[in-house]
Amino acid sequence: MAVLGRCARSLLLLRGSPARGARAGSGPGGGAAAAVVTPPPATRAPRQQQHEEEEGDMVAVLRKNPDYHGFDADPVVDVWNMRLAFFFGISLCIVVGSTFLHYLPDHGMRKWARREAERTVKERERLGLPILDSNYFDPSKLVLPDEE
Repeated sequence: MAVLGRCARSLLLLRGSPARGARAGSGPGGGAAAAVVTPPPATRAPRQQQHEEEEGDMVAVLRKNPDYHGFDADPVVDVWNMRLAFFFGISLCIVVGSTFLHYLPDHGMRKWARREAERTVKERERLGLPILDSNYFDPSKLVLPDEE
């Protein structure tokens, strides 16, 4: 038997069609009657048996509640748990997360640097000095070493 996913096996169980069995014929040139070959019954491992029991429970839940969200077997509790999970998982994370990001401190002090530059420009305009000067420091206040 090919390895089927859990959902595919559940669908096969719901339909009631067999998942096993292969036709063995005599080939394209034979024309003899074909027989159905099934694998010999084997003892199932306890883990596989437990897995099949879980699948049977899942099929029963899917028959009872076709809109199953995976939270609870009871349809009303399942819907409320889904709504709460999505509300807290998505809505609150988006709102609280964006508020947190908005109130983070100024990374790299970019806003402060902009405010300081605007303040310096206004002060230099008020004093009648050029906004930009080629000398970063006032040359008359610099103490230079002797020429020796």
